[in-house]
Amino acid sequence: MALFNRKSTATAPIAEAPAVDPALAALTGTYALDPAHSSIGFTVRHAMVTNVRGSFGEHEGSLVLDGTDPANSSASIDVKIASVDTGIADRDGHLVSGDFFDAEKFPLMTFRSTKAEQLGGEAYRITGDLTIKDVTRPLSIDLEFNGSATDVYGNERVGFEGSTDILRSDWGLTWNAALETGGVMVSDKVKLTFDISAIKAAPAA
Repeated sequence: MALFNRKSTATAPIAEAPAVDPALAALTGTYALDPAHSSIGFTVRHAMVTNVRGSFGEHEGSLVLDGTDPANSSASIDVKIASVDTGIADRDGHLVSGDFFDAEKFPLMTFRSTKAEQLGGEAYRITGDLTIKDVTRPLSIDLEFNGSATDVYGNERVGFEGSTDILRSDWGLTWNAALETGGVMVSDKVKLTFDISAIKAAPAA
């Protein structure tokens, strides 16, 4: 019994840090969103029976990627509200009016990240503050890393795609109209979608 009662003097093994993937480490750097090859869109239920899809044609932003420790990565995006496009000019005009986004007073929708996580494999989650009009609320976006490549012009690119659901009323977008058959014209739930291509900035001289 003395063997089991005796205090051990052995030193506990030190846990080894996880190995860093050289391919991911090489991606470390600052990237600018390429609006010509990126899409920020949305899907919303209309009249309870179908979906309306739209996108914002003008946006800019940056990604700071840390391939050795993804938790140190960050993202910043500015979206020009007046660039909304659902394929119907009258509907787009209504969206930028005071009933919805009030683009004249609040021309930008912005996202500033506060946290980044690697969920496993190619799955990531970015959390931050989404500002629409004069309301700022936290938002998490699940993303899939689509890989990296060097394009024909020598630009180093990375790609991500993902989506998240929001309630537009949380950001003060409350306009609606009741239907005679019950329900409302526009659902409160909106799906935001992101398909991002970003170009790595050249190292500082």
